[in-house]
Formats: sequence, C-alpha cells, structure tokens
Amino acid sequence: MKHVAQLLTITLSGVYLAGGTVEATEQKKLSSGKLSARIDENTVKTWSAPFRGWHYHPDHVIPAKPNIKGFENVISIDVPTVFQLPGDKTWYMTFIGYDGKGYQSFVAESDDLLNWTNMRLAMGFGKKGEFDFGGCVLGAYLYEDYGIKARRTLKKKDGKYWSLYGSYAKQGAYEIDPGYEGVAASDDGMKWKRAKDQYILSIHEPDVGEWEKDCIYMPWLVEHEGQYFNFYNAKKMPEWIEQIGLATSSDLLDWTRHPQNPVLRVRPGGFDDKFCADGKVFRDGDHWVMFYFGVGRGHAHIMAAYSRDLYHWGADPEPLYRAGGHPSGLDKQHAHKISLVWNPENETYYMFYNAVGDKGRGIGLITSKPLKP
Repeated sequence: MKHVAQLLTITLSGVYLAGGTVEATEQKKLSSGKLSARIDENTVKTWSAPFRGWHYHPDHVIPAKPNIKGFENVISIDVPTVFQLPGDKTWYMTFIGYDGKGYQSFVAESDDLLNWTNMRLAMGFGKKGEFDFGGCVLGAYLYEDYGIKARRTLKKKDGKYWSLYGSYAKQGAYEIDPGYEGVAASDDGMKWKRAKDQYILSIHEPDVGEWEKDCIYMPWLVEHEGQYFNFYNAKKMPEWIEQIGLATSSDLLDWTRHPQNPVLRVRPGGFDDKFCADGKVFRDGDHWVMFYFGVGRGHAHIMAAYSRDLYHWGADPEPLYRAGGHPSGLDKQHAHKISLVWNPENETYYMFYNAVGDKGRGIGLITSKPLKP
C-alpha cells in the first residue's frame, strides 16, 4: 500500500486546503507550489469579496409557524432551496417544516423573491419501517446550470426532474440518528417521490469512514463533465464533529465515496471548530465556491470554501456572514443553510438562510444590494 500522508492545513494565515489525505508525491508537489489545487490566502480573499457586505431584509420571509393549510402544527422551518422551472418566470422554494414528529418538505412560490405563497406539501413522511419514515429533506436538485449567476432551473433526465434528499428512519424528535440519503424524482417539480427504494448513502455501507460513522445528513448535487457529485455532511460521536465528504456517481442511483474524505474539515478554534456542514456548490468563473455553515465560537455562521477541481478545497477562515448580525435579533443564535440566487432584473444576489433567533427558526434573507421599497 502506498504511503499516505495526512494533510490537515497549509500555513497560509489560516487558509486550509482541506483535501483529506494525499499521497506523499502530491504533498511534495504541494509544498513546491506545483499542485494546481493549491489556493493561497490572497486568492481566497479575492474570491470571497463579492459575497460580503450584505443588506438585511427586516423579517423572516417564511416565519417559524407559517400556518400551512392542513399542516398547522409545523413549529419551525429550515433548509430553503430556491429554483425555477423551464419557461416559467415564477420562483419556487422548497423548505422543511418540523411538527414535533419529523421533517416534511414543502414548496412555496413567489414573483418577487420576497412574498412567498401557496405553500403545500412536496414530499412527506415515508412508510413506517422505511429509511425516510421520519421525514424527507428535499433541496439537492439537478440544475441545468451550476453557474453562480445562472438561473436555478431544474433539469430533466429521462423525462423527470431529480433531487437527492436527506431523511430519517424514526419519528418523535429532531434529526434522530443515524440519518440516510435517498434519491427522488418528479414529473412537475412540485410533487416528489422516491426514485429508488433503497437509500443511496448511510452509515451501513462497508466503506463508511470513521469521521461519518454516526449520522449522514444533507446532500448537495452537482453535475460536471458527465459525472455527478454529492457533497454531504456527516457526524462522528461522541465529539459531535460534522464535516463534509464527497461521493460520486454516473447515474444518480449508485454512489461511491471519495477515498480522501472528508474534503472539508473542521478547524480547531475557528468559526467552523465543530461543524463544516450543508455545503452548496456553484461555478464562479474559473473556480468552484462552496457555501457552507460552520459552527464555532458558540454559533452557526455562513462560510465559504473554494476549489479548482471539486476535490481539493481551501476555506476562508472568516465567515461571509456571522450569526447575530441582524439588527432585530432574527439570527442571534444561528445563521446557516443558505440558498443563493442571482436576480438579473436588479443585478442582486439574494441569500436565503435559516435565521434562528428571537423569532424562532424561520427563513431569513440578506441581499448584496439594498432593495428598493
């Protein structure tokens, strides 16, 4: 077996190349500056700059208790994901609602990205005894284009729209271990159902790593050069450390873990000291950006990491947005789980996020420019 060296950090004023393990020959290239995956501190700062200086929307765009018809017992909201359908100007958002038993995925619609209406069920609880009986978390959609400013249009494959989803096998509490991932399909982008009866990722496969041995959480799907990439966060106990791994597939149904997982690791003492989780990956010019949330220093914050090849990632040590920034206390506890879209009409980024604070757990919004009244 080849010698494998553990690569945790590069000393670049706190910039990490979190690529898991690399062979010794690659490490030599890295130290000599010959490995193209290397991302230096100045480059990270430059790539982060467009995603700083946010402006606040005054309140949740979807409150903690949205009063969805037939689901009035939903008491907290999480995981926003905005998308559009081919030839349709309407914006849609899926999100999950927790009702004391488990998660279900809902969908809402909007003409202006501010006012969200017509909330209804998109994918509910699975059957008892199944891996998604405790609920389904949609949002890892197959898009036509993963460009940072591209329209978030769902893509059809084999005549259907596709999404990976997170799930839990048990009801009765919030995120009961061990967690699973499945794959779902839809004819219209509104109502979703399983596309494969078996889960696609769990802690039960023989190649599960020590870092992910206790729970599998949310996926994120990217299609690039004929291959599918699933960026997912997972947990190790008893420390409760969450990090981000990668699995790949040629058909969306069967997945193989990357041998150098996790591809993004926690950083002791940093804003992602405990968690690197819920990565959302897009193409930005000549590189990839991953928006994720870090848990450290008592709160969850919106962070970013960058890559040239989807395998090796350099993370910015400073959050793009820190929890507690909202003047009303809307995100006093946590700011995480983002959905970023570009609105070409006003040339503005809209970053939807889970804002947890004085008004409970709902969907907040920050924008790259102030919005006109």
